[in-house]
Amino acid sequence: MNTAKPKTKKRYNILAMIFFTVVINYLDRTNMSVAAAALKEELGLNAIQMGYIFSAFGWTYSLLQIPGGIVADKVRSRILYPIIMALWSIVTLLQGVVNSFIALIGLRASIGFFESPSYPINNLIVTRWFPENERASAIATYTSGQFLGLAALLPILTFIQDSLGWRGLFIVSGIIGLVWAGVWYIFYRDPQNHRSMDKSELDYIEKGGGIIDKEGVVQEKKKFQWSDLKQAFIYRKLWGLYIGQFCLGATTAFFLTWFPTYLVEYRGLDFIKSGFYASVPYIAAFFGVLLAGFASDFLIKKGYTPEIARKAPIITGMLLSIAIIGANYTDDTFYIILFLSIAFFGNGLASIAWIFISLIAPKNNMGLIGGAFNFIGGLAFVIVPVIIGYLVQGGDFSPALFFIGAVALMGFFAYTLIVGKVERISPKENRVV
Repeated sequence: MNTAKPKTKKRYNILAMIFFTVVINYLDRTNMSVAAAALKEELGLNAIQMGYIFSAFGWTYSLLQIPGGIVADKVRSRILYPIIMALWSIVTLLQGVVNSFIALIGLRASIGFFESPSYPINNLIVTRWFPENERASAIATYTSGQFLGLAALLPILTFIQDSLGWRGLFIVSGIIGLVWAGVWYIFYRDPQNHRSMDKSELDYIEKGGGIIDKEGVVQEKKKFQWSDLKQAFIYRKLWGLYIGQFCLGATTAFFLTWFPTYLVEYRGLDFIKSGFYASVPYIAAFFGVLLAGFASDFLIKKGYTPEIARKAPIITGMLLSIAIIGANYTDDTFYIILFLSIAFFGNGLASIAWIFISLIAPKNNMGLIGGAFNFIGGLAFVIVPVIIGYLVQGGDFSPALFFIGAVALMGFFAYTLIVGKVERISPKENRVV
């Protein structure tokens, strides 16, 4: 592996762009949770209906992960990302002008549709721009955008809603995304096309395992074949990752959908205060994902095997996520937030799971397998919000937290018992291994 220091560090500029894109991505996923209490009251919706509204994003987002991954493989990231970003931002804005349950379902599903290629694109960009020994920290950095961004934004979003109403919240969110779509198109380039990057950095990335397309046409590698899809589902180690991602998604789904409602309606917190309290677990998750990424890369550089360096943060994180159950045994706001913060810190630790796709998936099908990975994970956003809606309709939230804790435990077993050796799969293999 090349250890010479490159003269330029343009890869970090690209990483910053992905970070801000993830912040906007999760802003448009999460603003519904902030608006939920006021929207529910104004439109006369019940808990079960809100569960379906929360879930609607996941219907299309999860189902289109595999097609989204295929599209990410075939369409240049500079073109695809700003297009889908602009489209989901327009739909976000439209949520501020509708008045019916059905319209909200349709618009939330549309956001999921347009966001579906986003994480496969993120993973592809990092795989192109970063050598393997920097990749976990790069993934951790952009993944942290969903936590740090929301930690900072939740108080701001509650203030915007308090000032402009829930409709104004959606309109402002949509405008922000439209502006950033233009910024992405103007400034993003793949490494081989980035004019201000020194050749030493390009060589550093390539020799370190970054996938560089020297011809500058990433999408002309090969045509999609149905056998490619088969490759995504015949390996035991991939199924371990898929199950683990679903379990990780269950905790995330709670925090991105029902969490503010839990604080306001079931714990009786003031709406404005809830925005500040809700930011604390996101800050914990932010530190969790950064700790996982940088510690994982540090262990790799110290010579530890990927089985230890890459799995240890995820396994530890899954165990810590079970702490969410502790909130059922206290009425003290401090301890409620503490248990939820420990759980979301664990969720952050486990959020570097994308590193396994960049290390294990066949190079020519990385987007497709990333799509399959996110498809299974995305099912949590379909199933979990609805299940919680039914579990809490009687006014008791404790069964929902027991459910989330149990799923986190299942994720722990997926990584300890199913995921095997961390090595890239050869597409010539045709057996379940």
